Amino acid sequence: MANVVCEISVTQAPLAARVSDIAGAGAVVDFWGIVRPIEDGREIDGIDYDAHGEMAEHQLKRIAEQAAERFGLKLVIVHHRIGFIAIGEPSLFLRVASPHRSEGFRASQWIVDELKKKVPIWKRPRFRAVAGIVDAGTCSNDSKCATGGPGSAIPATV
Repeated sequence: MANVVCEISVTQAPLAARVSDIAGAGAVVDFWGIVRPIEDGREIDGIDYDAHGEMAEHQLKRIAEQAAERFGLKLVIVHHRIGFIAIGEPSLFLRVASPHRSEGFRASQWIVDELKKKVPIWKRPRFRAVAGIVDAGTCSNDSKCATGGPGSAIPATV
């Protein structure tokens, strides 16, 4: 895993991509996770993301390092926003650089899948008000209601 660069952050700041010059890379794959306007079949204004900051960054770093080893990556950047993110805005930015495109695409999907399984970032959709009723609660697809906060059954998704 020599000369691999891993950059990880969990931040409230808007996400932005920088141009990277990666020696030995034949492919750079970027993925932007965008907040969709529908959650559980209902319209939303956005999503409130919360995280256990230190643990989230630790897990993201472990996933990035494992991906670098597993797919022969030259670079892994994972930035996940927390706080309120409106529909249409990015909640996740992922960039991988690899010698060939195949590894880059497979690594990107693997990283997002692992992030959803292992990183302590929780989401709570902010449902659009209907006829003067504001619904700040949330229910997952399997109809288990939760608060969406730490310990919630609803993991962050993009």
